[in-house]
Amino acid sequence: MPAGPQDFVDWFRTVSPYIHSHRGRTFVICFGGEMVLDRGFPNLIHDIALLNSLGIRQVLVYGTRPQIEARLKSAGADIRYVNGLRVTDEQALTYVKEAAGTVRIEIEALLSLGLPNSPMANASIRVASGNFITAKPSGVRDGTDLRYTGEVRRVDAEAIHAQLTQGDIVVIPPVGYSPTGEVFNLDADEVATAVAISLRASKLIFMLAVSGVLDGSGTLVRQLTDKEAQQFLIERRSAGGDLPELECAIRASRNGVGRTHLIDQATDGALLLELFQRDGIGTLVSAARFDDLRQATIDDVGGVVELIAPLEAQGVLVRRSREKLEMEMDHFTVLVRDGAIIGCAALYPYPRESVAELACLAVHPSYQDAGRGSQLFLNLEDNARSLGLKTLFVLTTHAAHWFIERGFAQARIEDLPVARQGLYNYQRNSKVFIKSVA
Repeated sequence: MPAGPQDFVDWFRTVSPYIHSHRGRTFVICFGGEMVLDRGFPNLIHDIALLNSLGIRQVLVYGTRPQIEARLKSAGADIRYVNGLRVTDEQALTYVKEAAGTVRIEIEALLSLGLPNSPMANASIRVASGNFITAKPSGVRDGTDLRYTGEVRRVDAEAIHAQLTQGDIVVIPPVGYSPTGEVFNLDADEVATAVAISLRASKLIFMLAVSGVLDGSGTLVRQLTDKEAQQFLIERRSAGGDLPELECAIRASRNGVGRTHLIDQATDGALLLELFQRDGIGTLVSAARFDDLRQATIDDVGGVVELIAPLEAQGVLVRRSREKLEMEMDHFTVLVRDGAIIGCAALYPYPRESVAELACLAVHPSYQDAGRGSQLFLNLEDNARSLGLKTLFVLTTHAAHWFIERGFAQARIEDLPVARQGLYNYQRNSKVFIKSVA
């Protein structure tokens, strides 16, 4: 929570770009029956109501596995699974229907709450549900008939769109209906994925019992392309593990869903923390990298100015006027994260001497420990090679060791191109470093 008035203003300005970018977008949010039973569930529903007030179109898909199992155990009935899929007989189907209805009503009740001095005060939210999912039987698996366990056959995207256009929150249970009038028990993750693909949703969000995708050391993996996620899943399965939501994320990404988020349901406000911070709190899966390293354009001048201004004030970088930057922007490469410039560097070639100057290398303080400076440097080093240049040089007052660690050796002013020697600022007394890139 912002500590003071200025902190609040800074915070509000930070989240405002996300408010604008999310408005009018469609998000599919999936959570399991365990989340419904959690005491923090009302807070999640309040956050969903808040997103609705910001103009975000939402489809909620919920699971009911623990609710069904509790009813089966209470009745002394058998609980059978085949490869993770429930065998749904007539008795189990009765409890599937009961659990689906009970949870839906609970969600609707929470979204109808309007008590004063509560997060839902003055909220007026309509909830829509219906037979949006056409299903088919899963059939026989490993010799076992799964009976009323089914798969998504079709999503009525047009009907869902109609409800979303009216401002309704659409709630979809983990059940589907066949053209012959049968009811099938479905996997909530599969339903959410199919819905997100059919709607061409901007985001598919899974609320998990873990922090997201964790690597072998238990560290959260912040971002994966769908190709990286596929390789990660192969490695995880070879080690005896699995994460079905990650497989869903891969399929969603490859079928037009912009981004899939896997976040920890145990964190209060997880949905808001993921959606309104640049780095979020979970794992993001998308077709392309979240960070975009590209050639700068004139539209990037403002972002570059904002990034390098603190370093210029500290004397780390040479001051450049906005006009000078506008003239030289074609020399710059920028590293962009979710629309914000978090790094930049410039390459100034001297073709006659077959050398280039690496200049204005800067990374936002929040991202300096993630190798992004090296990413920028390696990119410009490759650019120099592609131009047929043989040597890079840099002038620095603060980062000598950083460049030495990357293969630069100290040199003299006289080793610079003649034109660059004439621009050398003896008052700054920058050190000269040179590296061969041939």
